[in-house]
Amino acid sequence: AVYAFCRYCDDIADGDYTSEDQPDLLKADLLKAWRQELDNCYAGQPTHRITQALHHVVQQYDLPKHYFEELMRGVEMDFAIRRYETFAELEQYCYRVASVVGLLCIEIFGYRHVGVREYARLIGISLQLINIMRDVKEDLEAGRIYLPLEDLRAFDYPEAELQKQRYTPEFIALMQFQAQRAEDYYRRAQASLLPGDKWGLVTPEIMAGIYRATLHRIRRREYNVFTGRASLPVLRKVGIALRVFLKIWAETYLLPHRKPSFPNA
Repeated sequence: AVYAFCRYCDDIADGDYTSEDQPDLLKADLLKAWRQELDNCYAGQPTHRITQALHHVVQQYDLPKHYFEELMRGVEMDFAIRRYETFAELEQYCYRVASVVGLLCIEIFGYRHVGVREYARLIGISLQLINIMRDVKEDLEAGRIYLPLEDLRAFDYPEAELQKQRYTPEFIALMQFQAQRAEDYYRRAQASLLPGDKWGLVTPEIMAGIYRATLHRIRRREYNVFTGRASLPVLRKVGIALRVFLKIWAETYLLPHRKPSFPNA
């Protein structure tokens, strides 16, 4: 139900409304109606099949409403903002569209230590930054630039060069900086965990493994994201998922100083 709600939000942001005179205005109206439906859900009067299912999950796990509200603010940023001047602005966007999804999920998975919340915040930002690096070309074609403009200036790579998809030493340096930033967020996320926490975080850890493999592929291409999308084959993703699961299982059950972290009854 949580996934369906988030997916519906994504569909509003990514929907093709080019046949409309004012597509962004239509998206804003759809999002406004969806906000009202969220209010209905928390008031115990949902009218949509997704929010009807979500209502039971919200009650069972006491999911904070403000996470859903933040997600919708992120969706609104997607069609209202075409450029991000600073990383602080981009970080807020990443938090809203990625971190809050993880924060909702950990309430369902369960956790013992509050550091898991910081993990969810940081890992979400890390994965979204990798996503932005991978999709530079597609976003350009959609009229969006997520790379902070202050970073473009810092690496002497003007927006005009990016628009022309110029692959230059300056662009490589810019992307190396973005990659290091994503790695820093990943390391901070891992550092926020205590022994045993990962057993309840298998799903986000698998996602992190897949995204970090994507980042590795981008690096192997020397950050040339203009010539093709750095995506992974399905079998590669399955292999990563299996390896991550077995690693966490071994750390949880085979090492004597670690015990599984289950949600409190």
